[in-house]
Amino acid sequence: MPVTMADVAARAGVSKTTVSRVLNGKGELDPSTAARVRQVIRELGYVPSAGAVSLARGRTRVLGMLVPSLSWPWIGEVLQGVADAVEEEGYGLLVFSCSKGEASLQRFASQASAKSFDGLLVIEPEGTLEFIAGLHRGGLPVVLVDDRGHQPEFPSVATTNRLGAQDAARHLVALGRTRPLVVGGPQDLGCTQERLAGFAEVYAGAGMPLEPWRVVDGDFTFEGGYAEIGRLLKAGRLLKASDPGFDAVFAHNDLSAAGAIQALREAGVSVPGDVAVVGFDDVPQASYTDPPLTTVHQPLREMGETAARALMGHFDGTPLAAGPIVLPTTFIVRGSTTGRKP
Repeated sequence: MPVTMADVAARAGVSKTTVSRVLNGKGELDPSTAARVRQVIRELGYVPSAGAVSLARGRTRVLGMLVPSLSWPWIGEVLQGVADAVEEEGYGLLVFSCSKGEASLQRFASQASAKSFDGLLVIEPEGTLEFIAGLHRGGLPVVLVDDRGHQPEFPSVATTNRLGAQDAARHLVALGRTRPLVVGGPQDLGCTQERLAGFAEVYAGAGMPLEPWRVVDGDFTFEGGYAEIGRLLKAGRLLKASDPGFDAVFAHNDLSAAGAIQALREAGVSVPGDVAVVGFDDVPQASYTDPPLTTVHQPLREMGETAARALMGHFDGTPLAAGPIVLPTTFIVRGSTTGRKP
């Protein structure tokens, strides 16, 4: 049978707490007692588990991650970046989703109360901000990924949403697309506000301010993009088969853009001949739409890795950044705007 801490304590004539203190260099100990415990450890060949050492130090070497749902493709990319970083540093990862609403949040809360993880990475599920803030105020280190609400209370890793949307608008203006339609995300999200603002700024600067009807709310899903385009077409915006009343669509994520492409094609509208379509995220599926999707590339894996490393660095003594860490977007041109293969 493997040697245990209790075996060491019994042989050395001390408590398990004393053995733990010797192993972790924690607390003041009589030098002769500490030397005796170390001698017994050598004699018995005791090898403490990493978990035992971490718990004795008051740490689990586990990060928690809270996300809205694992079904969103871009979250999977962020999660892979997190997983790569924690594996490299010898940490564990507990992932919690809020796909079942309040029941999911209650299960997460029980794990947080039990201190099952040292710190928390968050892609903010709707309605959880105040709860997360309470955990943070209670001493739990928190880093937001994709700072969708500009929360100054938390460190965060974000991307250049406004600049990415400006790139999309400049591309469409250069192609002569003068009547754009925007399929946004939920209005209360910071990324939605920034993407709309950046896009509108470029068109206004080109003398083509967006009419209110050209901005519609979406929900970041394929079904949402499909439904919004279909609704506009059925509402009479379809002037004729080759002119739906707009010549470009800027969707605030790739899934919405894919839904828009499908709705346009079913209505007999050519993409990109009649309507050019641009998305945002550059998830892996963006390359496989028909035609392949022009989009704003978010460095999703890098965002996850950067957030995880910031949190792990905090435990090694590196202070968390006071403001957001911002990683740049890049613009990827594919066939949904140019008709050419990338």
